[in-house]
Amino acid sequence: MTSTSLDVERIRKDFPVLSRELPGGRPLVYLDSGNSSQKPTSVVETMREHLAMHYSNVGRAMHVLGSESTEAYESARDKVAAFIGAPSRDEVVFTKNASEALNLVAYSFGNPACADPRFTLGPGDEIVISEMEHHSNIVPWQMLAQRTGATLKWFGVTDEGRLDLADGVVTERTKIVSVAHQSNVLGTVNPVADVVALARRAGALVLLDASQSVPHHPVDMAALDADFVAFTGHKMVGPSGIGVLWARGELLEAMPPFLGGGEMIEAVWMDRSTYAPAPHKFEAGTPPIVEAIGLGAAVDYLTGIGMAAVEAHERELTAYALDALREVPGLRLIGPDSLDLRGGTLAFTLEGIHPHDVGQILDDRFGIAVRVGHHCARPLHLRFGIPATTRASFYLYNTTGEVDALVRGLHHVQKVFA
Repeated sequence: MTSTSLDVERIRKDFPVLSRELPGGRPLVYLDSGNSSQKPTSVVETMREHLAMHYSNVGRAMHVLGSESTEAYESARDKVAAFIGAPSRDEVVFTKNASEALNLVAYSFGNPACADPRFTLGPGDEIVISEMEHHSNIVPWQMLAQRTGATLKWFGVTDEGRLDLADGVVTERTKIVSVAHQSNVLGTVNPVADVVALARRAGALVLLDASQSVPHHPVDMAALDADFVAFTGHKMVGPSGIGVLWARGELLEAMPPFLGGGEMIEAVWMDRSTYAPAPHKFEAGTPPIVEAIGLGAAVDYLTGIGMAAVEAHERELTAYALDALREVPGLRLIGPDSLDLRGGTLAFTLEGIHPHDVGQILDDRFGIAVRVGHHCARPLHLRFGIPATTRASFYLYNTTGEVDALVRGLHHVQKVFA
C-alpha cells in the first residue's frame, strides 16, 4: 500500500539521512519525528550558505553583510507569519524553542510590570491546563502558581485518550487556559473550539501548545481563535534552537519583556529604559539568526509540498498503522484507536515487556528508531497506570513499508521474551 497524497519516494530523497545504512547493514527506519524531525537538504544548504557567505549580526550593522543578515532574518518572520495565517508579522516572536515561548507567556501573569488586568493573578485566581500536557506546558504554570498563590487546575483524560472537559474546571476565577493542540503521546487532536468557548465564557485567555500540530496540519490563527500559540522549529523539518510564539498584537503590547538586553530597547538611561515594540521587545540579545533563517527554509519546503497533502498522507499512514498494530498480540494502544481527531503519533505497551527493551531491540536488530519512556508527559502515564510507553511517530517521509517493518520488529521482540 502506498500513499496517494504524496510522492513519498521523491520526498525521501530530499532527506539525506533516510538513505543512511546503520552498522551491520541495517537501513534506517526513522519513526521518531514527534521527538525531532529530520532535515531536508534545502534547509541544511540554506543555513550553510548564510553562515558561509552572508553572516553578520542583525538589527545593528549598517554594512552589506549586516543588511543581508537582517533581511534574511526578518524574511523568515514573514514566512512563518504567512504559514500560520498570522494577521500581522509583528505578532510572530522568535524564541529558542516552544518551552521558552510558553515560559514567556507564563512570566507575564502576576507580573507587577504588567498593568493589564487580564494578566493579574493572585490567591483565588486559577490556571487551567490538562493531564495530557508535555512538561513544558506544566512546569511553567506550577512555578507561576507557586510565585503568585494562584490555584493550578486541570482537565482530566478519558480512558480513550480524549480531553475530559468536565464542568467546573473552568470558572469565573480562571485567568488562563493552556492546553496542547495535539498530544505528543496520545496523538489526540483536542477540540480547540470547545476549549476556547469555555475560556471565553469565563473571561480567560487561551494558550495552545501547537508543537505537535503545526508540523502536521494546516493551521490558521484566526480559525483557532486562541490568544497565544507556541511551537518549535525542530519538529517541522527545521533546525533546533528556534521556536515561535504567536500572540495577539494587543496582548504583546501589554506584556512586559521577558529578557532584558541589546536590541529590545528603545532608549536606555542609567535609571530607566523604554522598550522597542513587539516582536523585538521579546528578542533580547543576538537571536538565533541562522536557525530562524533555517526555519524560514523549512516553511518554504513544507509550503511547496502543501500542508493539506502532508496531513492527508499522515492520515493514510496512521489508518494503516492502527490496523497493522492490532495484529500484534498483547499490544495496548494508549490513545484513540480510530482516526477521529487524532494525528500520526502511536504510543503503546507490550504486555510483560518494558518499553526500554522494546526500543533497544528494535534499534539494535532492525534499525528502527522509536522513542521510549514517558515522553516528557509523566502525569499522563501515571493517569494510565504505566511507567512508560513505546512511541512511533510518523511524518511526511514515512511509508507503509516502515510500518510493516515496525510490526515485524514487534513480533521479534515478543519472540525474544517468550
